[in-house]
Amino acid sequence: MRTVWHVSLIVLAGIGLGLLWRSARDQRSIEGPGPDEVVYRNGGSGVEDDGTLSSEIESPDPSHPPEDEEWLSRFELIERSGQLVKSEQLLGQPYVVSFFFSTCPSICIQQNQKLQELQNMFAGQGVKFVAISVDPETDTPEVLTEYAARFGADPEQWLFMTGDLTYIRRVGGEIFRQPVNKQFHTERFVLVDPEGKIEGFYNWPDKPQFKKLQEKIREMIKGEAS
Repeated sequence: MRTVWHVSLIVLAGIGLGLLWRSARDQRSIEGPGPDEVVYRNGGSGVEDDGTLSSEIESPDPSHPPEDEEWLSRFELIERSGQLVKSEQLLGQPYVVSFFFSTCPSICIQQNQKLQELQNMFAGQGVKFVAISVDPETDTPEVLTEYAARFGADPEQWLFMTGDLTYIRRVGGEIFRQPVNKQFHTERFVLVDPEGKIEGFYNWPDKPQFKKLQEKIREMIKGEAS
């Protein structure tokens, strides 16, 4: 009888610990990543097999639809040169948007190496690359200048942008449909057409999607040339 009682206590203790762990895990999923926690998410490709926008992608906050005047439709950020760059200045050519931070030890380096590949592939062909920092307190124009040099970033073709973190969160969520926070971003490249409209989202670690991105850029360049 005493043995059965001991077993029951052990089982109950195990159940209690399991419930506590589950509660902590659920609470963490609600709160999301901490402000200093480095997190990367894919969460689906964001594009269909043909590279078009997936119907699963929705506005981050449905209470503020894109046509609402409270919803950002343009942006202004500081480039590593110290110059203010407006989204209107990017119109007339396709461009690829990404989010990163300079102190990231691995993923961001690989991501920018992919952008370096694209820059070399499309050098002088009328496409730009816009890399936006999600750690602007650290990534000053001076820091970004040194960081960009590591990848041989052409200042005319590959822009490194910084600004206010709260504003960058809005730019990411409201314009480019990317959840961003301090040192938090996705592994997606956002391809924007010459009219400033999002064409698609591409997970750069996925080889077929990265190849599809290249094909779409070529199509846009040919369309502008014809």
